Amino acid sequence: MLIQLPYDRAGAVKYAETWALKRNPSFPNFDGMGGDCTNFASQCVYAGCKVMNFTKTYGWYCKSYSERSPSWSGVEFFYNFFTGNKSAGPYAEQVDLSGIEAGDLVQLGTQDGHFYHTPVVISVEGGEVFVAAHTFDTLRRPLSSYSYSLLRCIHVIGARKWQ
Repeated sequence: MLIQLPYDRAGAVKYAETWALKRNPSFPNFDGMGGDCTNFASQCVYAGCKVMNFTKTYGWYCKSYSERSPSWSGVEFFYNFFTGNKSAGPYAEQVDLSGIEAGDLVQLGTQDGHFYHTPVVISVEGGEVFVAAHTFDTLRRPLSSYSYSLLRCIHVIGARKWQ
């Protein structure tokens, strides 16, 4: 039976603040393989939910470079898992920018609908969203300072685990 778990937003943000400008040796680094942003976003969410989904191909997990799901480090796969997950692991919904909170994620995209970057929201203050990210390492960068054509906001609702 699946049980519901709350999402520890403070834990996700603390992880983001700790590791935004360096790499956690417990996880692979994808800087040389197209970028580390979604890997970092996954690590932050994992810090806030402590549950992975080990379903081959369609789950969300990372044991090593060679033992990971596409959703752990791929921008589109990440979005598809989070917004479609009905099983173990974190789950989310796409919301407007006004609906995000610390611990949520944003994805930046091009005019033609290609999403390429996944920063982690670390705070929302006075209408400004501040993020942390890997690839172009940043901590407390205003979202408004990025140049992008499309934005989608991923609000993490919670997680589930098998009991």
